[in-house]
Amino acid sequence: MSELDKMQTGELYDFTAPEIVASNRHAQRCLERFNRAGVDDESARRTALEELIPGIPATATIIPPLFCDHGHPICIGDGVFINGGATMLDSGGIAIGDRTKIGPDCKLLTPQHPLDYQERRKPVERGLRIEIGEDCWLGGNVTVCPGVKIGSRSIIGAGSVVVRDLPDDVMAAGNPAVVKRALR
Repeated sequence: MSELDKMQTGELYDFTAPEIVASNRHAQRCLERFNRAGVDDESARRTALEELIPGIPATATIIPPLFCDHGHPICIGDGVFINGGATMLDSGGIAIGDRTKIGPDCKLLTPQHPLDYQERRKPVERGLRIEIGEDCWLGGNVTVCPGVKIGSRSIIGAGSVVVRDLPDDVMAAGNPAVVKRALR
């Protein structure tokens, strides 16, 4: 199994392997073009974004700057809006459901480093997939930790750190984020 295959299946992988480095470099080239495109050059920005995130719907909007590791493990639904300053460390994969809104400076972090300090000395990690349901709203500066699932129609308050799964139809906030109330 290749290191890229291991990364995509959530297994421990070597992030210094040539294929991982090449994937990251490709993403960085796309991000450079995306983030640098002028406000009046929507065509160049869109072309770079579609190369970075294959299959991104035409109805999805990402405001620059955007930062990510690979791009291809990100799956974005129709009508998604992601405000500027988003950081998506995407080695474990990130799925964002239709019509979800993500505020400025949000961080979606999938890498999980080994807990044992001796293992952590090695250039290895695993990626734990993040899933965000449909019609969600993440306020500004929300951090979503590795492996977290946020249910559809849920709202996460600005500045929150989501460390555990959250169900559908809740409002959660805090560090760590906790459910404050049901929305239905």
